Amino acid sequence: MATKDKMKIYLDPTTVIDSDNPDIADLAQSLLNDSMGDSERAEKVFLFVRDKIRYNPYSPFHKEEYYIASTVLKRGYGYCIQKAVLLAAMGRSVGIPTRLGFADIRNHQLPKKLLEVQGTDKIYSHGFTELFINGRWLKATPAFNIEMCDILGLIPVEFDGKSDGIFSRLDKKGDISIEYLKDVGNWPDLPLDHILDAFERLLGKDRYNGYLKIIEELGYEEAFKIIGADDKENP
Repeated sequence: MATKDKMKIYLDPTTVIDSDNPDIADLAQSLLNDSMGDSERAEKVFLFVRDKIRYNPYSPFHKEEYYIASTVLKRGYGYCIQKAVLLAAMGRSVGIPTRLGFADIRNHQLPKKLLEVQGTDKIYSHGFTELFINGRWLKATPAFNIEMCDILGLIPVEFDGKSDGIFSRLDKKGDISIEYLKDVGNWPDLPLDHILDAFERLLGKDRYNGYLKIIEELGYEEAFKIIGADDKENP
């Protein structure tokens, strides 16, 4: 099988990674010019997703519809996996093969209220994007927007399309911030069952089911008030 055929699954649009959506395709093309190689093209779309789509860890997560790339773009915010999906879609729209990667991490500076909600500073199956550039799969982590990094003193992730762009272990003061625990695989499309299983393992079955019940009954906005989400801690 030719390399091109092997890459087809990482280039084709899907229901969630809807790279053929006009809003995504037009936006991606507007960021680029004909003189750019894949590395520079990847960097441009990465920076858009990192900084123009606000990171929000309280984004709705339990249905496929909340992850659709064009929906995330229109909404203007998302948590790590949702932002990774949008980056994957924008990459595919400009001809760069992409997939979704996942890793278990520990956030040593998790906001207090989010720590209370989760009961742990671990994050199971944190999501990022992998882009195939010049014969290599490279990791690109667009989760934390630059304003959030500036306010919280975090080192923003940079991605130049030539090497991996992942969270810095230390913050700007030199204190430990993000610790990678293990890679847990990659998928060509959204593995929703895997993601929901990770949430259940993270929160515990009772807390997870209770959280979903509140969401289904009251909606996300009211649920956030109950669990104590504070947007001031989520710039």
